[in-house]
Amino acid sequence: MIENVIQEIRTYLKNNSPHLTMEQKFRMYKILNSDNPNFVAYGNKHSDIEKFIRELNSKFQLNYDEVSEIFKILIKSDVHDEKIAGIFLLNRFKKDFNKETVDMIQELIPSNFDTWAITDTTMIRVIGPFLGKKGNEELTKKILAAWSKFDNLWIRRASLVILLKFIMIKKEFDEDYVFEFVEKMVRYPEDYIHKGIGWLLKTCSKYNPEIIYQYLLRDKGKLPRLILRYASEKLPKEKRSLILQK
Repeated sequence: MIENVIQEIRTYLKNNSPHLTMEQKFRMYKILNSDNPNFVAYGNKHSDIEKFIRELNSKFQLNYDEVSEIFKILIKSDVHDEKIAGIFLLNRFKKDFNKETVDMIQELIPSNFDTWAITDTTMIRVIGPFLGKKGNEELTKKILAAWSKFDNLWIRRASLVILLKFIMIKKEFDEDYVFEFVEKMVRYPEDYIHKGIGWLLKTCSKYNPEIIYQYLLRDKGKLPRLILRYASEKLPKEKRSLILQK
């Protein structure tokens, strides 16, 4: 049955892909910016993929073990849309997630996560909600501590997205923990890490804008401008101007 499900997914994604102009395709590839030389993207809308996955799951009445195997196969695909379909299918089994789910994804990231979009979607949809459940706080801290030290860019990016999703779920944050985490991560040079830090701080600014404003104002000489731009997006215009002022 697993082979049949995978074939249906692949056939649907290919046959229902939109007709894109060369300019649209170029822009999509540039935005996704995959580090996979064999990268392919059809351009299916996420909402369409998710609707199809919902109907497919209803048709086949899959269980968690079957879905985990399907996810492992699809996430190894060179086709971006197939990876997204695998994430959406796995996401339908949140109630079955456990520490082994996290370990499975950690193992798959280095060789199979090739864009910020795959990383962020997996963390926001799959790992973040599981770690955000009551009682998983210590596990979350262990994951963040471990993942933030990895050589792999996408695992480090994932740690930032997990933390911001955790904050979105709790609707509050521990400023000492967040600022210490930022100071640990800012030493990495990649833009995707700096953008992730900015996104994290911007998320925090929704729940306590004054603390984030004061932090950015105080440390703006130490933080890369890319972080300052992203982090200050939701702050009042006059405060953002002060932060971005050279």
